[in-house]
Amino acid sequence: AAAEESDGSSDSKQVNSGKLIEGNIILKKLVSSNEAAKLLGLSLQGVHYRIKKGQLESLKKDGKIFIYIDESISKSIPPTRQANSSQHSYYSNQEDKIIKSKDEQIYILKKTIKFMKKQYTSEINRLDKNQTQILGVFQSEVDLLKSAFNEMRNLYRLDHKENIEKSESRIFTPAIKMKFMNIKEFFVFMRNYNKTDTQIKSIILDKVKHGDKRFIYNKNTKEMLIYKSDFLDLLTR
Repeated sequence: AAAEESDGSSDSKQVNSGKLIEGNIILKKLVSSNEAAKLLGLSLQGVHYRIKKGQLESLKKDGKIFIYIDESISKSIPPTRQANSSQHSYYSNQEDKIIKSKDEQIYILKKTIKFMKKQYTSEINRLDKNQTQILGVFQSEVDLLKSAFNEMRNLYRLDHKENIEKSESRIFTPAIKMKFMNIKEFFVFMRNYNKTDTQIKSIILDKVKHGDKRFIYNKNTKEMLIYKSDFLDLLTR
């Protein structure tokens, strides 16, 4: 009865001597990586590559990797293929090297792209930061120039106002007290130093035009008062 029960369990699975058994039919057997490489005509590296890609079913036991191989594969390998297995292994090894080289190149390219992207982002951030700093410096310089200009303008207005007040006070001060001479006296003085009337007129106009404080012209009365000095700068012209 026990034997019959055992014969009737056609759906039961068991592993016997490294073989996967379903009923009485052997589907796959468990072999080492080296044996799988020989049976499939691949290099050891090629076997591990196909395990990684999910093309071969494997089992890790006691730190070693075993591969499930169809029994029909080893039985169906023709003698010529077995005789030339070393040649197939060579070509498979070359294929594996090409695949490995391709994977290495892809890895290097990915790292290079990542590095370049990081460098590009860093450079863009640096340029943006520098541009902001440069604009800030320019704005500070502009503000400083504006402040200096306003200060100079205020000083000029104050100085100009004081000059006007001094000029007005000199105009209404008696000539004797302030040591002034009139235009006739100035002509006489300059003639003594061999200056012609034309030269004297030119000197007076030039000094009034350039704001020489010694020559005061009252626009209302149209009078000219000239402060007495040695006039050495005029005599040497």
